[in-house]
Amino acid sequence: MLHADGCLQFRRLSQATRREVLSLGAATGLGLSLPALFRAREAAAASKPQAAAQSLILIYLHGGHPQHETWDPKPEAPAEVRGELGSIETALAGVRFGECLPRLARLADRLAIIRAMSHDNPNHVQASLPAMTGHAHPREAYARGDFPPSASDFPCFGAVVDHLRGAGGSLPNWVRIGPLMHRSNGTVLHGQLPGFLGDAHNPFAVNQDLRGDAVQVEAVEPRIGVERLRDRRRLLADLDDQRRKLDAAAAGTLDRFRQRAFELLSSDATQRAFDLAAEPPDVRDRYGRTQFGQACLLARRLAESGVPLVNVHYCKSPSGSWDTHGNNFRQMRDSLGPTFDQAFSALVDDLERRGSADRVTALATAEFGRTPKINRSAGRDHWPWVYSIALAGAGLKRGAVYGASDRLGAYPDARPHDPRDLAATVYHLLGIPADTVLHDNLDRPHRLVIGKPIEGVLAGGA
Repeated sequence: MLHADGCLQFRRLSQATRREVLSLGAATGLGLSLPALFRAREAAAASKPQAAAQSLILIYLHGGHPQHETWDPKPEAPAEVRGELGSIETALAGVRFGECLPRLARLADRLAIIRAMSHDNPNHVQASLPAMTGHAHPREAYARGDFPPSASDFPCFGAVVDHLRGAGGSLPNWVRIGPLMHRSNGTVLHGQLPGFLGDAHNPFAVNQDLRGDAVQVEAVEPRIGVERLRDRRRLLADLDDQRRKLDAAAAGTLDRFRQRAFELLSSDATQRAFDLAAEPPDVRDRYGRTQFGQACLLARRLAESGVPLVNVHYCKSPSGSWDTHGNNFRQMRDSLGPTFDQAFSALVDDLERRGSADRVTALATAEFGRTPKINRSAGRDHWPWVYSIALAGAGLKRGAVYGASDRLGAYPDARPHDPRDLAATVYHLLGIPADTVLHDNLDRPHRLVIGKPIEGVLAGGA
């Protein structure tokens, strides 16, 4: 009889060696024969969902974009809610966006908008954990306010993808474009790190000015030429033979990291994917010669090259911050709105024109939205109880506006979903089974998916 965690054991079989499987069978009483192993592998392969997306670009608007000035304006609301900016028609009859998004309004028939995302934590640091993992802190932690991430936190999307796909190929599994996001007090936002999966699953990070004409991505620019790098690799291999005799166990771990680094830095595919300067000037202009615009363009290059997960962090930069407690309308009109509208619309349009919309998904999200009521500083404050997000590309319905907020944009009115469901949607699009179980460094099991995919925005969904 298969014991309680038998399903987990079967999932592990497809990656195990014959010796490991036979040992596992003896140790657990499963009594697996080799034919049973092959049947288990076939069953696991048959049950694995088909990935709708080869790659996901996750754009994180740190601070929380105002739903009233972006995807869910309320033109009929009182002035103290409606605000100073107007709304505009879109390519979808009866659907309006904020006036700061004219390009995206013209592409609304290619987007999937979710207007009733909701949770109950208004703290930037804590709310970023469920936004990028689908797992929240216990409610009793809310009162702690800002506190640093922990090695026991649930891992973010990129770390999970890297863990499940493993090392291999000439490109990283997860790239972060932009800085590690943190609050003004220095506290790092949760949900950006590998958590209990460990530092081996950190992202390949690009954090530099990308706006120059002849920009070179420093993260993949070897300090020595590629040929000299390969020569040095041979030299190090000779030295490693001597070192292995001294400390074989420690050497194994170091060798894996060194091997992976050499593969990335010496790969022609890596150099091409990160070569932002290879883009024609008019293409770079279409995205906007802003840091965010060029980050979105680099993300598109990486996703089209086969990088499974690319994070783009739109946080404090020359374009400002989305944490608009003051001067919300001026910031939206002068910088935040135009910068986002130009870059995200160019990304959506490019995916379509280049034939990548059937294999790359783009998601623009945040930790929460902004208050319906305008404060005394002409700003909007933290508001997790309802907010809107946008998706485009592979695996999605085109021109979908799913869910609704109430007449003030304060609470869900129809079809609410929380970050657990968004995470389930992300993993569904990437073809990662909903019953996947991760193990922490104490070998305790954790369910990866605890929500349900948001069927209303999925191609073929209800």
